Amino acid sequence: MKFDIFDQPISLSRDNAVDAWNKTMLGFLAHAAVTPKLLGEVLEIEPDFALGHAVKGMFYVLLGRRELMQTAREAHITARRALKNSGATPRERSYVDALGVWLDGSPSGAVAHFEEILDGHPQDALAMKLDHALRFVLGDASGMRRSVERILPAYGHDHAARGYLLGCHAFALEETREFEKAEIAGRQALWLSPDDAWGLHAVAHVHDMTANAAKGLEWLTGREDAWAHCNNFRYHVWWHKALMHLDLGQADAVLNLYDTQIRSEQTDDYRDISNATSLLMRLELEGINVGNRWEELSEICANRTEDGCLIFADLHYLMALTGDKRPGATNRLLQRIAQDAKSNCEMGSRMSDPGVAAAQGLEAFGEARYDTAFANLARARAGMQRAGGSHAQRDVFERITIDAGIRAGYLDQAEAILDDRQSKRAGREDGYTAARRALIASGRGGYDATSLPAE
Repeated sequence: MKFDIFDQPISLSRDNAVDAWNKTMLGFLAHAAVTPKLLGEVLEIEPDFALGHAVKGMFYVLLGRRELMQTAREAHITARRALKNSGATPRERSYVDALGVWLDGSPSGAVAHFEEILDGHPQDALAMKLDHALRFVLGDASGMRRSVERILPAYGHDHAARGYLLGCHAFALEETREFEKAEIAGRQALWLSPDDAWGLHAVAHVHDMTANAAKGLEWLTGREDAWAHCNNFRYHVWWHKALMHLDLGQADAVLNLYDTQIRSEQTDDYRDISNATSLLMRLELEGINVGNRWEELSEICANRTEDGCLIFADLHYLMALTGDKRPGATNRLLQRIAQDAKSNCEMGSRMSDPGVAAAQGLEAFGEARYDTAFANLARARAGMQRAGGSHAQRDVFERITIDAGIRAGYLDQAEAILDDRQSKRAGREDGYTAARRALIASGRGGYDATSLPAE
């Protein structure tokens, strides 16, 4: 019996396959662009490696695209066939089962399988990271933290994934608002694993949530090697840097990063679309002309209206469609979200809450019907974490809600949300908050605010 780099029994028979598998897992932990190629090498060497096929299917599901679900199902079929042809371990069989329930519409069921794997194999960093990734999609911040913290004692200083585990812990700490601990854990992660882009980005999140953009820029500047090797996650780290420039009022720097890094490759990956659409929306809320940048995004999003894998993706597609004033595509997407909200599946419940109200609010905001926008967005607000993503990513919906309230004249309600937002961000006032407080004061007759962002 051979063992992988995390000291887990593995049903691979050839040393070169084990080596490629170890590199695949480490690549996944580091968000490395080369990971799919490495996995392909494993399956070429040993095509009956069921765990490899199961992980391949999981990678496809995590991409959140309707047309790739069939590819993921084919990987599951191949994995089940491989189980009959090889001596897979019980741990490996559990991965195949996890993919199966995930494909059946129960991502929380897949999480339960990963947790069962970690019960018996806490040092299995692959299960740890998949659990973390899926909980992130589900918006389960407290679950992310619980899962990581219960296996922390099993990761000694000689464990090959200790740095990556600390990076996941840092992010979970930040998402549960333990900002000081999160920064310490993220820095430790990068010391141990210099290519841990997740840990590096967790510290960037801390600076975002504590209204310290200047310190955030200082943290990211000079550490580009920590994310240069990444897949499209590298665009997200550049997005964080752009947010910091935006908070400092440096719009030219934001637009430059948008053009040269964030959308340097005009992909249709929903994560890249969410980076771009949310950044353009933030810019427009500050009264900054983004030119024709909505057009490229809306062309892509008009072709994604029937997707329906993730409400997080759908809402960002909708943002592009309303940003570019495409009522036909907007209506198609709204109708599909409403239809999916009637289903009984787990993700369908998220289409229902917060999806329907949030989508209607975004449509109304794009049409300058600010009272309706505020009513719907405020109604969706309590459930927005169920849409998945991070506090920083979902903050664009907070900003739109607050701005809709101000524009509709609901100053007290908008201020209450602004107060709540600030309380959740270490009680500190960022550039957005300061500008909106000035707008509210102006609306109450406090002082002239002609230099503040235009509607």
